[in-house]
Amino acid sequence: MATKMVETGAQKEARTDLLAASDATIDDAVTYGDPMVLRGLVYLLTGDPELKTMATKTVAYGQMDAIVPASDEEVAMIRRKAADFLKAYRDGGAGPIGFGAPKHVRDSMELVLAGRIPEEDLAMATEELALDPWARSLQWQSTPDSKRLGAFSVTVIGTGMGGLNAALQLKRAGINYMIFEKNNGVGGTWYENRYPGARVDGSSRTYSHLFGVDFPCPYNYAPQERNQAYFDWVADEFGLRDEIIFNTEVTALTWDEQASMWEIEAIGPNGKETHRSNAVITSVGFLNRPNIPQIEGMETFGGPSWHTVHWPEGADLADKRVAVVGTGCTGYQMVPELAKEAAHISVFQRTPQWLMPMPGYLAEVPDGLKWLDRNMPYHTNFMRLRHAYRIGDFFSKVTEIDPDFDDPYSVSAANKALRDRSVEFLEKKLGDRMLGDKSLVEIMTPKHPVWSARIVLVDSDDCILDALQLDNVELVTSGAERINTAGIVDGAGKQHDVDVIVYATGFKANDYLYPMKITGRNGLTIDQLWAVDGARAYLGCMMPGFPNLWSIYGPNTNGGLQVAAYHELTTLYALQCIEKLILERKETIEVKEEAYWRYSRFVDERNSRRVWSDKRAHSYYWDGGRSPGMNPLTATENYQFMRYPDFNDMNMK
Repeated sequence: MATKMVETGAQKEARTDLLAASDATIDDAVTYGDPMVLRGLVYLLTGDPELKTMATKTVAYGQMDAIVPASDEEVAMIRRKAADFLKAYRDGGAGPIGFGAPKHVRDSMELVLAGRIPEEDLAMATEELALDPWARSLQWQSTPDSKRLGAFSVTVIGTGMGGLNAALQLKRAGINYMIFEKNNGVGGTWYENRYPGARVDGSSRTYSHLFGVDFPCPYNYAPQERNQAYFDWVADEFGLRDEIIFNTEVTALTWDEQASMWEIEAIGPNGKETHRSNAVITSVGFLNRPNIPQIEGMETFGGPSWHTVHWPEGADLADKRVAVVGTGCTGYQMVPELAKEAAHISVFQRTPQWLMPMPGYLAEVPDGLKWLDRNMPYHTNFMRLRHAYRIGDFFSKVTEIDPDFDDPYSVSAANKALRDRSVEFLEKKLGDRMLGDKSLVEIMTPKHPVWSARIVLVDSDDCILDALQLDNVELVTSGAERINTAGIVDGAGKQHDVDVIVYATGFKANDYLYPMKITGRNGLTIDQLWAVDGARAYLGCMMPGFPNLWSIYGPNTNGGLQVAAYHELTTLYALQCIEKLILERKETIEVKEEAYWRYSRFVDERNSRRVWSDKRAHSYYWDGGRSPGMNPLTATENYQFMRYPDFNDMNMK
């Protein structure tokens, strides 16, 4: 960043809402702002030294801790200064405004975060602030030869968050590409998962690309419709939609050694198609293929049934008796919504999940906060930073096993504190309610430690625990044993007659790149490479024997970084590899086998020290003695690995 940088894009325009705002409107709007965000932001815009000396404190917030001003007086001071700035800015015409030199930006970020940003984190934090929306785009080190560039092509598979970003970044870099999507629209998992109650369980402020920092954010935790709207915006705003080959599923990738090309087989509206490209970026998702349970008699059921990923458009469950099989995140999100219309719901649960209360999880944000997003310069940027920076460090803290910690239910003091917070929530919600001869609190308390399986974020005031106390909701704790024409027989032998069965049984999370058949050098297939103990990848994206192939959201990329950040860094990593091929007139690049195994063993060893290795848990986090999916590294470590390729770990020809 250079000194006196100013706003870009839509923010260059005068803020008409602010120009028309009264003093009272401004005074009201700032009361909805996050005081820590306003602190750093007003300092960025004014340099007011009083903002640097205020005291802070730490409070519990959802599953994490949050740093806030130490007193109401300091909150009032911040809001007064924010209002004074906005009034003066309005009176001056509310035009573009600069954000100053890098040191001033850093000071402002550190006021939001109430602490020094370590040198090793500064670049990552600055990128996440998104003052430069293209900070994770390829910047060519030198001008590529036009013929070399024009002859190189990349195939992108999938149009979720990762695939859309990959296509856009290739387009910006001037690299030819094709993009295939098996569905009729973009959005990936959010296009497919339309069950009632579907929403993100991480902050929506970070569930977007850097270039999407100003996309309207009406929810802290957005429902499916808003997420889908964002992906539609990306496809349309950047002219990607007309370039996507829809309704076409890639079924096989085969490496042609002689030509140094990938042969791509796909099935589309006109049948089987074959394409060729120099490189492939897969972005087929992590929670992509539904896990259909195998329950005796499923085929005999007399009514409709479906997996949540195949939710029928216009499904009407009014006055219906509905069985929900499965109580992971999807089941817990869905049941409270279904209970509003169904006559009766039977919830079949074998294993409860840890619930973490979040105030306002279901709510739309106040109008005053939306007003600040539109009218206060860089407000969306600093809100993103507040929600993004070092969240992964907290995750590392609560999931690290402390070998000296002695507790029958937890693996560390931080892990126990999180467990205690969840149990307290269960007790507050369920009180002394009983189910048979057991308390509902006992039934809903998992036996595994917190975060050894995925936790479920829920609204503090309206969630599965409230639904379970409704007259039309029944919790069945013995699971679904078999199915017949009329309904489900539970594990205790009781018949439950139902009209509809919904399978909320999750996804084949560890079946990476399934069901594509991928064949690399010398006939080696991905299935053969991963046959012994599951999926692995160097930095989550490259495999030996498979040149010019990168996987977004590949093995061991769940956790450690925000999803969007991981996707952006993986794409940039791939493009930097492609850049090297083009500039150095090489044909292929692939990870060395030694580097692949070195990184894999490093990740496996670190995963063995994480709570998901605990033998009391049974989830996709741990499979066959290791974790194919979880990333045990800190955000800093992942960023340092991913931001610039180490070409010493590569073979190029």
